[in-house]
Amino acid sequence: MDNSKRTKCEVWTRVMGFHRPVEFFNHGKKSEHYSRKHFTQCVASNSSFINQYK
Repeated sequence: MDNSKRTKCEVWTRVMGFHRPVEFFNHGKKSEHYSRKHFTQCVASNSSFINQYK
């Protein structure tokens, strides 16, 4: 991969009701953020479930 074409991606998250860039968190909050478990919703499964139980 050609790294010369890459740009920095700023990651924002919601903390205490405010949206802030993770870059400005203190060490403890950054550690907490990176240890979170993230999930993605499968749209295909969700739509088939809705169609099945309409």
